[in-house]
Amino acid sequence: MQIDAERLQYDLERNAQFGLVDVDDGHARTVLTGTDADKRAREYFVSRLREAEMDVRFDAVGNIIGQWVPETANPDSKPVVTGSHLDSVPEGGIFDGPLGVYAGLEAVRAIQDANLPARRPIEIVCFTEEEGQRFGVGALGSAVATESLSIDDAHALTDEHGTTLETALDSIGFLGGGRIRPEEWDSWLELHIEQDTRLESEGLSVGVVTTITGIARCTVSIVGEANHAGTTLMTERTDALAAANTVVHDIESAAIQLSENDAPTAVATVGSLDVSPNAPNVVPGRVDFTVDIRDVSRESMTELVDQVRASLKRVETERGVETSFSLPRHRKPRKMSERCRRAVHEAAMDAGISATDLHSGAAHDTMRLEPLTDVGLLFAPSENGISHNPLEWTDWEDCAKCTSVLASSLFSLSNE
Repeated sequence: MQIDAERLQYDLERNAQFGLVDVDDGHARTVLTGTDADKRAREYFVSRLREAEMDVRFDAVGNIIGQWVPETANPDSKPVVTGSHLDSVPEGGIFDGPLGVYAGLEAVRAIQDANLPARRPIEIVCFTEEEGQRFGVGALGSAVATESLSIDDAHALTDEHGTTLETALDSIGFLGGGRIRPEEWDSWLELHIEQDTRLESEGLSVGVVTTITGIARCTVSIVGEANHAGTTLMTERTDALAAANTVVHDIESAAIQLSENDAPTAVATVGSLDVSPNAPNVVPGRVDFTVDIRDVSRESMTELVDQVRASLKRVETERGVETSFSLPRHRKPRKMSERCRRAVHEAAMDAGISATDLHSGAAHDTMRLEPLTDVGLLFAPSENGISHNPLEWTDWEDCAKCTSVLASSLFSLSNE
């Protein structure tokens, strides 16, 4: 079984032309769900699926499914499935998402070209709105597939101009019906760029993910008293921003201490603050901010959430502010299937390609699928760890190596 590296590169470079953005350095594209760029990217992908003699359909939220049933396969058996997404962030790179989609297609073509006797159907899925950039729900397509979001609720989502997802998909000809059913799959593998430097720093070509990090997204409000910056003495202030600064420092310190001891992969980030009234001559009266907590351990995530609450109580006592706390988003860590991980490791070993275990600090569609089927996630190296950026880059040789491992893994799973 041989990967056609030039064919894979051609598809990825062709896909990079859809939503192309002219930048000084790197390669940029903007592909938002339901736009003309999205339409052209989808149509090209569908054309390539059909050229590979795959049956194509799409569901009610535009998830695209290509199915190949080998002559050696039982058409009624559970399929082995792979894929990723084609949408991007504004001025994103050319590998995040499309590598997994077109590596899946190239894997099928390699199995076909080698005339190997796969015993299960093999499917490729391109999920809608993984990045959540237009309609505000990340991994939207897989959320509907796993019924954590209903079709009706998904259709009713609107962009900043009031256009619904249903209207947007209909306008580009990709409003299908029903939903895909991961619970009826034998297994799922996704190939994605790493978006970090661990593989690059170790000179390795394939990462085999053990766990996708959990995410706890806290929302915090601190209310003090807005007052004149010149006439309010320092001893008379109830400064909401100063109190928030204390909390941010506490969170950082707690995360550093935890990562240096029991949980090396634990992270906590305050990345968004809204200061009111946000005027240079007014003592801040209110600050709203988020705390993003992630780790592969649920226990360490809980510990950091508790630290946030404890810090808020402290500033209430010490600074006289009022605080509120909520946890609207909490996703537990997701462990990858031992069966899928074993298939990937064995495929890499057979090909003489270096691979290592690591965790994923970013969420992917695979995370949503984990409760319903056996799942695996492969990483390809990212140059300098850059992603969501025109400078995002994965060497073509690494793309081919990872695709080769993906193809062998799919074939192995299809014969279990």
